[in-house]
Amino acid sequence: MRKYDIFLFDADNTLYDYDAAEAYALKTMFERCGFNYSENIRTKYREINGPLWENFARGEILKEDLQNVRFARLFKEVGVQYNEVDFNIRYLVELGKASFLIDGAEEICRTIVCNNKQLFIVTNGILATQESRIKHSLLKDYISDSFVSEIIGYKKPDIEYFEHVFSHIPQVSKDKILIIGDSLTADIAGGNRAGIDSCWFNEKKTKNNTKLKPTYEISRLSELMRLI
Repeated sequence: MRKYDIFLFDADNTLYDYDAAEAYALKTMFERCGFNYSENIRTKYREINGPLWENFARGEILKEDLQNVRFARLFKEVGVQYNEVDFNIRYLVELGKASFLIDGAEEICRTIVCNNKQLFIVTNGILATQESRIKHSLLKDYISDSFVSEIIGYKKPDIEYFEHVFSHIPQVSKDKILIIGDSLTADIAGGNRAGIDSCWFNEKKTKNNTKLKPTYEISRLSELMRLI
């Protein structure tokens, strides 16, 4: 089995528990704005937000539009009247405070670094939120660098995004690089386009109904140990 020297980790729902952060931020914002909050609201939000991010990965919507559209649609669904732009700005602040980790994240990051290998964050997430989350997390000292699509100007799975990443990790053969992420359309498709091995973090054991083929599939981060 191949061993790797460079590990490119997606952030949300790969190292960081985005679901927990999302629940915290939504509840905080709804209550702060004087609205009742329930799990039904979060369910509706996820039904709206998830497909929009898939649209973004396929280049069908701008990230700025995505952020505001999701709350405009949510407010309409739950009968709330509030400015979606203002709500989104404040929501992102709360989201950035929530550095909850996926089970096993700190251990796998520590093991990578202790074996004289490197890990990087590769994310399409929102810049301010990701910077805040990393800054306040237990993983910050293990991360060599982070590559955020907003800064690069391209997103996963664009080949230009990965060319930028590779240009900042010199003298490493592609066969020693592994990308790990929960998104088939962003992480696995990106790895395939870039010519590197990929690992689908499928924590919920969802069926792959696409033609995208990851090199590996895991449901726990500890399963990466054999690749270090």
